[in-house]
Amino acid sequence: MCKIIGFNNAVFWTDETGILYCEFSNNDPNFKLELNNVKLYIKAITKLCDGKPMPFLIDLKDTCGTFSVSAAKLMAHNPELIKLRISESYVINTFGMKLLLSFYKRLYDRVTPFAIFTDLELAKAYCLERKDKFYKGTVHNLSINRHGV
Repeated sequence: MCKIIGFNNAVFWTDETGILYCEFSNNDPNFKLELNNVKLYIKAITKLCDGKPMPFLIDLKDTCGTFSVSAAKLMAHNPELIKLRISESYVINTFGMKLLLSFYKRLYDRVTPFAIFTDLELAKAYCLERKDKFYKGTVHNLSINRHGV
């Protein structure tokens, strides 16, 4: 079952794949993602994930702009997101967005596995691979703990 939450310039949804999809659209190069919007996004993400860790597929093809330092820190270090975020898969179509993402990951979030793609299907495949790896590791760890090994 598909669940969707939309905003003026962002849409978040999940489906049967177990991936959290985030699609942003903004054509104003002067736009800056601020703390208040990030707080709304976090509420939407936590509601959609419903406590289940998922890979995030973030489509930034139709967006430009930047983010405030406080917004970047909150996205990277929010305890709720840390528990829910298995990996991040970004879909982009500009070199500028690639630079912005590289800057963000290097400064604010060196922990979360991520990859940058220009193809949506490759990004989705990465998410599914990371999800499978995460949940196989979780099942393996549970069986080790259960058997005391």
